[in-house]
Amino acid sequence: MAKKVTMQKIADHLGVSKFVVSKSLSGKGGVNETTRERVIQAASQLGYFTQKNAYVQNIKRSSQGSGSDRNKQSVLVLMPNIRSQTQDSLYWGKIVDGIALALDQEGLGMVIVSEHRADNFVNILNPNGLLGLVGVGQISTSLLLEVHRIGLPMVLIDHEDPLIPSDTVFANNTDSMNRLSNHLMATGHKLLHFIGNIRYSRSFRDRWIGFRSALEESELKPPAGDDEMLQLEGMDDAIIQEQFNQWMAKRKKAKTMPTALVCANDFIALTVSEALKEEGFSIPGDISVTGFDNIEDATRGVPPLTTVHVPKEAMGRAAVEKLLNRIHNPSAPLEKILIAADIVHRDSAAGPQS
Repeated sequence: MAKKVTMQKIADHLGVSKFVVSKSLSGKGGVNETTRERVIQAASQLGYFTQKNAYVQNIKRSSQGSGSDRNKQSVLVLMPNIRSQTQDSLYWGKIVDGIALALDQEGLGMVIVSEHRADNFVNILNPNGLLGLVGVGQISTSLLLEVHRIGLPMVLIDHEDPLIPSDTVFANNTDSMNRLSNHLMATGHKLLHFIGNIRYSRSFRDRWIGFRSALEESELKPPAGDDEMLQLEGMDDAIIQEQFNQWMAKRKKAKTMPTALVCANDFIALTVSEALKEEGFSIPGDISVTGFDNIEDATRGVPPLTTVHVPKEAMGRAAVEKLLNRIHNPSAPLEKILIAADIVHRDSAAGPQS
């Protein structure tokens, strides 16, 4: 029989005091974020959270009512203001619109929180007035631990945390990118390159996997994992363009420019398209460019962008439906819901010049 994983065992593993571990796992102040993250990760790796009664829920929630009581409650939408995750975003904003519509149809309110620090987050929570949480985009492990600690049901959209169990909702990124890449190869492209940091998010990584598997199935060699275009820093257009220009200059000098650029999202695709045009490349005459997400700006590109339509509002609605199901069936197996996404053919992609 496996030995119980105690706070002391975690402390010994990390070389810190049991007091530090207790503070970190209870969500109390007095521990910096870096230490808290280390404790959470070690606790998960050692199996602490998989034990029954692993930690005491310090915040008690009143029992959920039904009927009119339920209609008086709200759902917390947590969207930390990082990586351009705001309601004004052409991507994230549409997801929030879907959440709001689904909650309104259920007669439920919505409270949006953009806090990204765990120690501040716990102070603004009133769990007794909340049915559950829908997390949108990247959220730190320490924040999710706070939600998990108080027993608030949650569903995450476009994000998952290997340390915190939850239901999740994603677009079917891998299959969609696989189909888009196969379409490009069917039109004659053999020199394709993926543009986007594959460590930026789970969605970017899954899109890279779909691209890579399509090339491997056609016995074409994908870019190496250490290629600089797979490690773009941030999502600032000026930084992306600068890094892409450096990469493009090397490719032009070596005469190894690809005939198609498969970008991790529309924002990257539109940014590199401008850089290509400034260097005198014709799109799609000299090089095809594709995106992913189908944000509104994709139609305004010159030429309009071939992309994958992610049904963003549908992802929001699916998350609300899953959350309400989870509330009524708390012991049901966790689910990862994949929403189908379709290719949108526009003028930025065509067969390569012979």
